[in-house]
Amino acid sequence: MQEKTYLKWYNKVGYGSGDIAGNVVYALLSAFVMIFLTDTVGMNAGVVGTLIAVSKLFDGVSDIFFGSLIDKTHTKMGKARPWMFYGFFGCALCLVAIFCIPADISPTAQYAWFFIAYTLLNAGFYTANNIAYSALTALVTKNNHERVQMGSIRFMFAFGTSMLIQTITVGMVAYFGGGAAAWRTVAVIYAVVGIISNTISVFSVKELPPEELDDAEITKEPGEEEKYSLLDAFKLLIQNKYYLMICASYILMQIYSATLNMGIYYMTYVLKNANLLGVFSWAINIPMIIGLLFTPTLVAKWGGMYRLNLTGYTLGTLGRLGVVIAGYLGSVPLMLAFTAIAAIGMSPLQGDMNALIATCSEYTYLTSGKRVDGTMYSCTSLGTKLGGGIGTALAGWLLAFSGYVGGAAEQSASCLNMLHIMYLWMPMCFNLLITLILTRLNVEKANEDIRAKQHGKV
Repeated sequence: MQEKTYLKWYNKVGYGSGDIAGNVVYALLSAFVMIFLTDTVGMNAGVVGTLIAVSKLFDGVSDIFFGSLIDKTHTKMGKARPWMFYGFFGCALCLVAIFCIPADISPTAQYAWFFIAYTLLNAGFYTANNIAYSALTALVTKNNHERVQMGSIRFMFAFGTSMLIQTITVGMVAYFGGGAAAWRTVAVIYAVVGIISNTISVFSVKELPPEELDDAEITKEPGEEEKYSLLDAFKLLIQNKYYLMICASYILMQIYSATLNMGIYYMTYVLKNANLLGVFSWAINIPMIIGLLFTPTLVAKWGGMYRLNLTGYTLGTLGRLGVVIAGYLGSVPLMLAFTAIAAIGMSPLQGDMNALIATCSEYTYLTSGKRVDGTMYSCTSLGTKLGGGIGTALAGWLLAFSGYVGGAAEQSASCLNMLHIMYLWMPMCFNLLITLILTRLNVEKANEDIRAKQHGKV
């Protein structure tokens, strides 16, 4: 029997375009906020890293809080769409504020300005927007193939946007005259683009009614409401070992991305060409997008996500090992080739991540009878912010420890050695850790076993 379909092609594409909005924020911050703060504003990299790390203390609570709020929301727009729509206006405002730090205030006030704007963005508005956006995967369709397609299309837009931003931002800043004013103009442009794409995405899909989302295998009394507190939601999450594995993987994936985005320093001071950041971005994102195109077909052909994800990330780890070797050989073409191989291997997990989380949410539903889709998708926002923040903070600390001097024409030998560690060794190690987690992340089989027991087949 063929699984029921819920979405047209334009619903999937429209939904996916919403990651343009998320990535004009995330890609700009992860790739350029540190170098803007150190080389344009004149802040200390170590202090900025510490502020980012402290800001992350607010994120874990806010992710579960907003996820729980989404689960309890009932409006004509649905559960998630209102949070996604209104949340991005705050994202846009905070993004611009980060790049509008006044030059005529004290250094302490500058650090405070950045910390407040960065925390409001990450712990507040981005959380509400991103969790809602991710949760829509489980709320607009029950078809797992469509969920994989949505995830693949979404991340095509994500990686395409990230590639574009990493390619054109340096040139745009130069075009607008350089300095703080130019960065401010670029941030405003990206914020407007984000508002437009987020709005299109919100109104491209409609959420299914609650009665259609409920699984017939779990029976409820008529009129029975799911009532649970924030603490109950937290307990449901930590009792789901697959959620914890996905959360850890997502955080590591984002730390990986953040360390690669700090490649602007590696390109500038090791390879002596800042514009190579865009070239390496193409080597990452074009293969990633190609891989995403085939992910839905591969998931179906391989009979699920588990083996495909594990095989892919094994290839991704080997590819990053090749980048390490090529980096020490001093061969940029070889580095680009191995970068592309790693990206191809990593693409399936990126494409089916939302479907994997939906499957993980089903595990909680099958084991507890409670549907917590919004709360479950807190791992996407938590992973993006915590992982990206840790990665950026770590980069700041390591730069400061190595003796980096912002804006200097040349850096010390200790700093250059640290840049090799940051850009070559750390991404490979993060990929290896993710691969080890994926060996245990077979939630599809767990759900099949539970359903079989419920139907008396075991």
